[in-house]
Amino acid sequence: MDLKRYTHADARDVRSLLLDIHDEAYANDPNPFYSRERFSYFVDLWSSRENWQCVSGWEDGGPVGYAYGSMLKPGGWWKGHHRPARTRGSVFALSELMVVPQWRGTGRAKQIHDALLESVEADFVTLLVDSAHHKVQELYESWEYNKAGEAKPSDDSPLYAVMAKELKRG
Repeated sequence: MDLKRYTHADARDVRSLLLDIHDEAYANDPNPFYSRERFSYFVDLWSSRENWQCVSGWEDGGPVGYAYGSMLKPGGWWKGHHRPARTRGSVFALSELMVVPQWRGTGRAKQIHDALLESVEADFVTLLVDSAHHKVQELYESWEYNKAGEAKPSDDSPLYAVMAKELKRG
């Protein structure tokens, strides 16, 4: 799989790609929270951060998926949840990890995830997983994430499992 890296400076150029992959991943989900319009708000919010990073995977001439996120401000955490006391130091928030349906279950998500995090200089990484998606939460647990609690950041969002893991370097 070929991997491409993007930063805040590339956000405008990759916006359509991110939205198109999202549309394919959520094609059969009628929940308005997963609409292109709603998701575009999140893409714009995250990619506007100067420390935003993104990695996309490509195979057979087409996109496999992507992961993106950014560093949280010192002491920052997810809306609707208190930062765990044991989570000290810098934190990278993995906002999205999305793989098109044909590539799910092939290990590509882990490759994209790991490629994004290899250039992240943080003590911890955190992410949110829809609490109704138990298999996805179990997948992240197999990647050494631990559930720190639950959060519902907005009225229209699902209830999320808040997950975190320490990034061990060296």
